[in-house]
Amino acid sequence: MITEPKDLDTRPAPSTGASEKTLRVLEAAILYDRFTDIVEETGLAKATVHRILATLVEQKFITGDSERGYHPGPRFLGLAGRAISRLDISFIAEPIVDALVREVDCTIHVGVVNGFEMVYVIRKDSSKPYRMASRVGLSMPMHCSGMGKAVLASWPREQVDRLVDEVGLPARTENTITDPARLHAELAEVRRRGYALDLGENENGTVCVSAPIRDHLGHVTYGLSISSIALEHPGASIEQFAPQAVAAADAISRALGASIEGARG
Repeated sequence: MITEPKDLDTRPAPSTGASEKTLRVLEAAILYDRFTDIVEETGLAKATVHRILATLVEQKFITGDSERGYHPGPRFLGLAGRAISRLDISFIAEPIVDALVREVDCTIHVGVVNGFEMVYVIRKDSSKPYRMASRVGLSMPMHCSGMGKAVLASWPREQVDRLVDEVGLPARTENTITDPARLHAELAEVRRRGYALDLGENENGTVCVSAPIRDHLGHVTYGLSISSIALEHPGASIEQFAPQAVAAADAISRALGASIEGARG
């Protein structure tokens, strides 16, 4: 006869309904501190919410009570910190980037801010016979790249001025923006339309349209670009892919935990 180990927990698993209710209350307690707001957000009975909150407090997922309000507890914060430390933008973004390549058939890049530079972390090529000169790990200036300008547009003016003071606006091509006033005007336009363009500013003969990617705090720390050659997409025709760039960047942002609606305000 086969016997089960003594330490095996044979208690029945909680029903799907109970688990869902617990998760709804936990999420509401993280977003709102007042008991009445948590009840309204979950749509559950007060007695049910109170019972679940008591369990979450006991298990240290949240702290507080109905009078003082609720806040994330040490157990939740510990798990959140570990989860954030394990975030891998390449792993998270890859399926979204792969789908975007199939949709637009252009080279797709994702880059991350590193000081006053952008560093490529993803490059996915199209089916076209040509290849971009970019590569994963390559850094590039922010003021003349689409991804860089998408990030700079989220910075306060004084931070952009610090970039100008410390690294300058060196010309990479005859189209590079080298005047601070013109750069500020360009960044205002990026903020207005929600995406940036690089029309041969970083490298002669290449063009791209880029969109900002936000992290879990809503900060623009990454960028996504749809890149091609000017021979195939002359002038500003690469701008036709702006909706796809923004949609893909927003999808990655959501996967990272960002609230796009709140960020766009």
